Amino acid sequence: MGFPKGFAWGAATASYQIEGATREDGRGMSIWDTFCQRPGAVWENQTGDVACDHYHRWREDVGLMEEIGLTAYRFSVAWPRVMPLGTGKVNAKGLAFYDRLVDALLAAGVEPWLTLYHWDMPQAVYDRGGWLNREIVDWFADYAEVVVGRLGDRVKHWFTLNEPQCFIGFGLRDGLQAPGLKLSRGEVLRAGHHALLAHGRAVQV
Repeated sequence: MGFPKGFAWGAATASYQIEGATREDGRGMSIWDTFCQRPGAVWENQTGDVACDHYHRWREDVGLMEEIGLTAYRFSVAWPRVMPLGTGKVNAKGLAFYDRLVDALLAAGVEPWLTLYHWDMPQAVYDRGGWLNREIVDWFADYAEVVVGRLGDRVKHWFTLNEPQCFIGFGLRDGLQAPGLKLSRGEVLRAGHHALLAHGRAVQV
């Protein structure tokens, strides 16, 4: 029977939720690594240190996608895995992981849909002000350029920022998610403004 034209039968994940290997192959710390170390911040003090171990089991995971007939897979790239400090030097091993993953997906007949930011900001970027620092617009654009430059020949579907209302609202206003802040209304609006500008710059890339 098949699916209607334009319909993608797929599944979606986020890097911190599934990858694990948070201290392997040059990956830098993210704000979620730090947040999960705070006692009581996360249910039963769980972390993403291992998670689903996708970093090591990606071949099996792609095999499962093929087995159940997925035609699309939305996943996110971990900014701190590609650029451990958020800016500057690129981590070749981290970028190569996504290179292999994209090739495996395509070989299995699964179209990759890539999200550049699903909330795991490099801790080093947060330490420099995170979304409150206007410079993050350029930092994010540079990161996007690295990922697009490596994977853009095969990945045709892109998302810039996953749910800004959540990572800003829950993370910067309510303190419920990483980095666990309760900022003033003005600061929250400034962070949202910078996120929109970063989205725009990434779209240009």
